[in-house]
Amino acid sequence: MTTLSYTITSIETTMSFYNTISEGIKDAMRSRDKERLNALRDIKSKLLLEATKTGANAENIDDVTAFAILNKLFKQRNESAEIYQEQCRPDLEAEERSQAAVIAEFLPKQLSEDEISANVANIIQELGATSMADMGKTMGRASAAMAGKADGKLIAKAVKSQLQKQ
Repeated sequence: MTTLSYTITSIETTMSFYNTISEGIKDAMRSRDKERLNALRDIKSKLLLEATKTGANAENIDDVTAFAILNKLFKQRNESAEIYQEQCRPDLEAEERSQAAVIAEFLPKQLSEDEISANVANIIQELGATSMADMGKTMGRASAAMAGKADGKLIAKAVKSQLQKQ
């Protein structure tokens, strides 16, 4: 019975997220906010693509998958903005940064490097990891624990740093 309750709660949360994106699209259309509209449509299309890939519908995508999609979109926007900056295209750079800001609104608060290090230290202690040979299992646990809340590169840096000290 508890598993069923958890599943229903998770689906309700995801439906709310999907509905929030849909309502955001409507609001952006009403206010004629082109960049916000484009960013929200991109989020919705990626959710729909993921849903059709798994054979479900977009309302049943779990939070971890939704946040992974959002993180990927956020990184893509920032990387594109950097490229446009290098190419002296401030118009396109501003558009990408604006869309990245819209996507960031839906991401969970990102952990600081100190918080990541503290979480990694706890995970290393729980696992009893003592050397770089334990990097794989430590990374697996840390990545799962901080999914959507921290960049994988920062997690890997913290794990490597702390395991080298062991």
